Amino acid sequence: MLDNNNYLEKWKTSYPEKFADEAVIFSHIRRGDRIFVSSGCGEPQYLVSSLVKYVESHPKAFFDTEIIHIYSFGIAPYTDPKFKTNFRHNSFFVGDNTRTSVNDGSSDYTPISMSSVPALLHSGFVKIDVALIQTSPPDEHGFLSLGVSIDMVKAAIEKASVIIAQVNSNMPRTHGDGFIHIKDVQYILPHDEPLLELQGTVSSETAQKIGQYVSRLVQDGDTIQVGFGILPNEIMANLGNKKHLGVHTELLSDGLINLMKLGVIDNSQKMLNRGKTIATFCMGKKEAYEYIHDNPAISFRTIDYTNDPLVIAQEDNIVAINSALEIDLTGQATSESIGSVFYSGIGGHQDFMRGAIMARNGKTILTLQSTALDGSVSRIVPVLSEAAGVTLNRGDVRYVVTEFGIAYLHGKTIRERAMDLIAIAHPKFRPWLLEEAKKRGLIYRDQAFLPGGKGEYREYLEAYRTTAGGLHVLYRPFKISDEPLYKDFVYALSDVSIYRRFFSGRLDMPHERIQDMVIVDYSKEMAICAVIAQDKKEIIVGVGRYYIDESSHSAEIAFAVRDDYQRKGIGSGLLAYLTYLAKRQGLLGFTAEVLSGNEPMLHTFAKGGFDISRKLESGIYKLELAFRD
Repeated sequence: MLDNNNYLEKWKTSYPEKFADEAVIFSHIRRGDRIFVSSGCGEPQYLVSSLVKYVESHPKAFFDTEIIHIYSFGIAPYTDPKFKTNFRHNSFFVGDNTRTSVNDGSSDYTPISMSSVPALLHSGFVKIDVALIQTSPPDEHGFLSLGVSIDMVKAAIEKASVIIAQVNSNMPRTHGDGFIHIKDVQYILPHDEPLLELQGTVSSETAQKIGQYVSRLVQDGDTIQVGFGILPNEIMANLGNKKHLGVHTELLSDGLINLMKLGVIDNSQKMLNRGKTIATFCMGKKEAYEYIHDNPAISFRTIDYTNDPLVIAQEDNIVAINSALEIDLTGQATSESIGSVFYSGIGGHQDFMRGAIMARNGKTILTLQSTALDGSVSRIVPVLSEAAGVTLNRGDVRYVVTEFGIAYLHGKTIRERAMDLIAIAHPKFRPWLLEEAKKRGLIYRDQAFLPGGKGEYREYLEAYRTTAGGLHVLYRPFKISDEPLYKDFVYALSDVSIYRRFFSGRLDMPHERIQDMVIVDYSKEMAICAVIAQDKKEIIVGVGRYYIDESSHSAEIAFAVRDDYQRKGIGSGLLAYLTYLAKRQGLLGFTAEVLSGNEPMLHTFAKGGFDISRKLESGIYKLELAFRD
């Protein structure tokens, strides 16, 4: 990859003592030393293998060393029980290759937010004696680059007494904080090998659906952070239609790099480091490493900068996109454990989710597939599994996205949160979640629900329209979680509007009445609400529905609009959309009852393009509205 190999011989001549034999190098490790190993895809695999081989051939060379590794993504032979007298592994983030040893107690796990690790190392609370790192070849000035893994490696080499570097020509030279001069390295082992690559996929359909929802929340000009995991990486493909995105992230992934190549990410509207993608490590495929090599548009900074919540909070319009393993109906989420099994770690999860909350116009998005284990278990659960670590507490969570929709939890009651999360759970688990929520008193104990396809949310019926009055409106079906929104809608109506809509002077709208309005059997009726966004919250400004009369193959229609949004085209829009849906069902027309004094409603029907006949009985017009071909 690099053109600096010719300089290696130059510096070998200048510092021959640094290029010692492996046995000589490893002989400087003493019993009880703490050995730091570069993390993620920057792991020096050859160095680690050589160290273990050295111990195998010199079994009494040293004892009780502690291997400190942030994320063991590659080989981890030091966790083998046969080396238990030589090595004890301590991880700040549990990786695939050390998960078993951590959970059986033969390795250690230190839970900590990644932004705090450099300070821990600098303070000496966690002492580093030896650092095993991987670098690019030296340049003409003698500087080696830490390449894909700057994070806390920089802090480790600043504190280590002995630095052993594997120089690999496949390691990219990256801009930013990740340089170390060859004079400050005690030993160098040149060895080329492919860098570790992040592989794996999730269901393309699931990732695409989640990505489409995330795309609704990310706006042109936003600065984004994408957390660790295959899902957050793959949903980036759905941001290809955005403009002028920026990046301030912990992990630079394939998904982000693809957006940079497309010109979607140009960092032109960032508050900090304008024009630069900011990251602290890169995990991806070979093409990603080739792209970041000597690329001045990308700056790799230490993790105590990238992950500092106070730095993150200075970035206006930052959107933190992370994933979770499990979330309960109150909003507690874990991304680090499955019950008592330590699965990963806190990582940068809290850093970015809290920093983004403090930022001006910041957003946090927690993504998760609705199920796990091939669909056999729900990731949305009544309560977190016993002994699960709470990575984000109830107050930290804002947007939650699954392949079944978006839930916004901030400022919501426990009842509202539970209903919002049940609405985006996998349909086959919703009845179970509702019953569990009732048992625990999280929702109304008489909460209605239509199982199966009848009551399932029809996302394909969502339609965005701009009214004649210039208002941007989403016409969508009702969700089971819409009860609070519908209550606000009804109580925003004037007494006159209530009487005109319900033909009743009754002004109260208790739970028992409202849930009948929002729990819809779409095999018998259609219910559409007109929704606008206001201060990150949906507001229902109009409601329309029709009830199918199978005997006449027509439907009775009724709709209402909030008084403060009347004469803005919402009523006409509702009527037009309901007419379109009824025609798609093959219905022949509508019937309606309208009070004789309700001239605005009569006028709306008159403009609706129907063949109309009407009859006045007891102050009520009975209309027949036949569809025209």
